[in-house]
Amino acid sequence: MSRFFSKKYSSLEAYTPGEQPKDMKYIKLNTNESPFPPSPKVTEYAKAESEKLNLYSDPESRVLTQKAADLFGVKYENVLMTNGSDEILNFAFMAFCDEDKGIAFPSISYGFYPVFAELNHIPYKEIPLKEDFSIDVEDYCNIGMNIVIANPNAPTGLAMSAEEIEKIVTTNADSVVIIDEAYVDFGADSVVDLTKKYDNLLVTQTFSKSRSLAGARLGFGIGNEALIADLNTIKYSTNPYNVNRMTSAAGIAAIEDNDYYMNNCKTIAENREYTKTELAKLGFETLDSKANFIFTRCDKINGGEFYLKLKEMGILVRHFTKPLISDYVRITIGTKEQMDALLEATKKILEVK
Repeated sequence: MSRFFSKKYSSLEAYTPGEQPKDMKYIKLNTNESPFPPSPKVTEYAKAESEKLNLYSDPESRVLTQKAADLFGVKYENVLMTNGSDEILNFAFMAFCDEDKGIAFPSISYGFYPVFAELNHIPYKEIPLKEDFSIDVEDYCNIGMNIVIANPNAPTGLAMSAEEIEKIVTTNADSVVIIDEAYVDFGADSVVDLTKKYDNLLVTQTFSKSRSLAGARLGFGIGNEALIADLNTIKYSTNPYNVNRMTSAAGIAAIEDNDYYMNNCKTIAENREYTKTELAKLGFETLDSKANFIFTRCDKINGGEFYLKLKEMGILVRHFTKPLISDYVRITIGTKEQMDALLEATKKILEVK
């Protein structure tokens, strides 16, 4: 770092995104992107807006916001569109947390949560998962802190029920509970409807995973009107034109073509179960994921070695070095052809062992 870098960030450990190597053509199963392209309407709408890039985008993303509100059965005032779901998560940390009101989250979860806390100088508590990597609801009841939980969780893929989440919300009435539903469309239960019942629940989602728009950067939050107003205060104090013209248009088209994307999610879920079954035949133990990825390990090879061997064969997966999960790799679910390539490579790797 330079001698000018502020000492308030000197200990900050930045989030590490999934690798994007360019040395060869890889089968990318490491960053939970959709293997399916956006619908043709997305390209059409975005292209039309590209001719107006000399003009600012609508700071309210009004058409997109209303489309999303209609899709999820809430009011316009209950939705805020952002530059990826990372932005609304950061807005929430900024809006609802401070030195006196910290935040709690699982010790194994999305790597950005501790980064956002450190970045905004917020005290935080990392709560261990149970031995089977599931979240113990009781650990979050009456905790006296704000809470953020990814459901399904990452990198495990395990999901909580709506009833479990409601218990956390009701026992923390004076704190904001953020449920990060980035992967909810692949088999978990959304709690968007609970935002109509509880004023302390914020649900965040993204277009990156289930709607094939990772490169467009579009996310959103749904919550009580007052919560959304607070988040808008942060938005208009940092980045009022946060959703660009082309991304907003792409989001509108994606909602209009919702059936296309939900059918893709069903295909990915089918491919997930197929891959899990085939890996079991090779001796792998895989968690019961409800996301577009699986978390798996095999006692014949450690996670780091498996990751490196696959990379040598042109297949990228994600490996984490935390001791509790270092035996595992996270594998994004792609097309049937991509999963078959992974399985064939795995067989070859294990044969050599």
